[in-house]
Amino acid sequence: MKILAVSTSSNNCSVSLLEDERLIKELNICNERTHSEKLMPLIEELFKTTNFSLDDIGLIACDIGPGSFTGIRIGVATIKALAVVRDIPVVGVTSLEALAYNVNTNNNICSIIDARNNQVYAAIFDKDYNLVTENLADDVNNLKSVFEKYSPLSFVGDGAKLVTDDFNFDSNIHSLNIGICGYKKFLSGNYCNADNLAPLYLRKSQAERQRNG
Repeated sequence: MKILAVSTSSNNCSVSLLEDERLIKELNICNERTHSEKLMPLIEELFKTTNFSLDDIGLIACDIGPGSFTGIRIGVATIKALAVVRDIPVVGVTSLEALAYNVNTNNNICSIIDARNNQVYAAIFDKDYNLVTENLADDVNNLKSVFEKYSPLSFVGDGAKLVTDDFNFDSNIHSLNIGICGYKKFLSGNYCNADNLAPLYLRKSQAERQRNG
């Protein structure tokens, strides 16, 4: 199965084409402000350089967040539009799940994203990438008891620096991992049509928080 995978929840705009879990090609542009301008041209370049098209795609996997509110909206809206054109099934994958796939360890894995002002998004997975906590959004200090409960932990993500000095895993969110995780979800029947794909917002946006005081 050919899979188109997209990630736009961070500074890295990433698109990949996979055959099941095997990467065919991945393209990245690291500039969050250009996601709205670069995502579709990046997908078009991906198809052009691999000699495939949307007609060849059997599944689309999309990063649904948490992360940049603007980036998530751009990614989800784009994928919904593409999926509707060819009636392609879609899978939503969280950015925390994708980060966990950067790690190969026998420890539990804590994916943690810096949400600024000492706030983080976090989730803990076992060594096989199964979620063992809910997705969390809180002050990092309030989560220390959770981290201790599942220790030893391997931390991954740009929020790891707020917790420990011992982190050395890739902190980028890769569309390749979105595709691999999405394919596994598809095989287990965990997919939907474009109408039911929705962003994962674990907290209100900064604009909403300011508006509500």
